[in-house]
Amino acid sequence: MATAPHRAGLGWGTRLLLAMALLLAGAAGAAWALARYDQAARFLGIGPKQVQTRAAPLALAPPQQAVPATVEEGGQEIAQIENRLTRVESTAQRVEGSAGRADALLVAFAARRAVDRGVALGYLEPLLLDRFGATHARAVATIITGSHSPVRLNDLTKQYRELGPVLRSSAPAEGWVSQFQRELGSLVQIRRADRPSTQPDARYLRALSALENGEVEVALAETMRLPGANNVQPWVRQARQYVAVHRALDEIESGALLAKTVPAGS
Repeated sequence: MATAPHRAGLGWGTRLLLAMALLLAGAAGAAWALARYDQAARFLGIGPKQVQTRAAPLALAPPQQAVPATVEEGGQEIAQIENRLTRVESTAQRVEGSAGRADALLVAFAARRAVDRGVALGYLEPLLLDRFGATHARAVATIITGSHSPVRLNDLTKQYRELGPVLRSSAPAEGWVSQFQRELGSLVQIRRADRPSTQPDARYLRALSALENGEVEVALAETMRLPGANNVQPWVRQARQYVAVHRALDEIESGALLAKTVPAGS
């Protein structure tokens, strides 16, 4: 009867083994749970702390400036603009040169008209000086001086007809012997057929014909070979003045055509 209670309860050894088994099972379960769940480990204070990392803000790239064209395209545009400017400048120079040439020709033609009419130049004198004074000073001086005592072609021709007998006669200072020899030599003359006659009458008629055609220089050359040329010196001076003035007019007209003028006000 004394052994019954001992059989009904567990012994201390069995209880100890059972407790150890329970402890080992609980430790295994806890280790498994800790290894499985990070939040449980952090709750118990044995897990690694969660480090909150903030993403670094993305660096904003600097705004790119809008480039209208490449360097090469810009160079081409500059070259085109320079070419246009060059063409415009050349056109302006041609227009200015044409206008200056037209003005110079107008002044030259007006001066010739005044000289041929035998009137004073008047307002044309300063225009001649401005346009041609720097390049054709002698010609301008000849024209202005001649306009103060103008000589017209009609007057020269009219006077030449009136001087015909004087031009064809011998000089008063010529002796009768020299006059007789000259007259005798004029009776018989040997010359080539293609050469003009040197007799006074024929020479005078050639000079008169040249005058009527406006060839004063040819008429003057023929007159100087006539026997009475020394008796018509006033007419000779007038003819020489006419030739000099018209040569000067020809010079400034040529200068105007070649644009060798100085613009007014320069």
